[in-house]
Amino acid sequence: MCLGSLLLPRLVSDRRHPLRVYALLELGIGAIGLAVLFGMPYIEQVYSRYAIHGMAGILLRGVVAGVCLLPPTLLMGATLPAIARRVETDPDGVSWLGFFYGGNIVGAVFGCLLAGFYLLRVYDMVTATCVACALNVVVAVIALVLAAPDRYERPTDLATTSAARRAGSWVVYPAIALSGMSALGAEVVWTRLLSLMLGATVYTFSLILAVFLIGLGIGSSLGALLARRAASAQVALGVCQWLLTAAIAWTSYMISESLPYWPIVPSLSPSPG
Repeated sequence: MCLGSLLLPRLVSDRRHPLRVYALLELGIGAIGLAVLFGMPYIEQVYSRYAIHGMAGILLRGVVAGVCLLPPTLLMGATLPAIARRVETDPDGVSWLGFFYGGNIVGAVFGCLLAGFYLLRVYDMVTATCVACALNVVVAVIALVLAAPDRYERPTDLATTSAARRAGSWVVYPAIALSGMSALGAEVVWTRLLSLMLGATVYTFSLILAVFLIGLGIGSSLGALLARRAASAQVALGVCQWLLTAAIAWTSYMISESLPYWPIVPSLSPSPG
């Protein structure tokens, strides 16, 4: 997703209509999803033949994951930058971008719950994949319909935009990179620990991911509102990071000191509900 976000502005001209670019990305994601579904048996044969233990086995699993996931996630990473070309770089535009991101996450929450608790439980992998691909096609068609009567004007020249940036604004890049590193590292740790307590099932993974995404969505929406009122974006970001430090400490306490002693036995549950 990082590569897709970085490569889109370098490979796709900003003269192209953002909604048409978005539609093509969605169609590409759906097509690759089907390709992965039908190509998985062949990938499985290769992996089963050469799978070994140790570092070589870990690297092989990484290659298999990359072959399957890099193509669609590259396109996924390019979708938000494509839509972002429709907004201005003023506080209101940045706020709308936050709402776009929040809306994207709301869909992600419904997607992981729908896949984990319904499609994969009631049906199978083929049905779940076809539903996802159908949604990609529907979204692409909607984007093309919206783009038809829409007159798109190329945004302000990038050189002018860059010159208008405040001195020292580069600091936000390492700051937000470190924030992302802690967030995804925490997600891995939390998923591992909660899976030990709640059971290593697709339901547990879907629940943890859904809660993680719900938090991101709420935070994105609140941040979008804050961006319209904050006198200093840098100060707002710093305050959020300090609050995040306290919140992660609270989660560490809950998972290590509180949850393991709750009188709950998830394995006794008679149903996913």
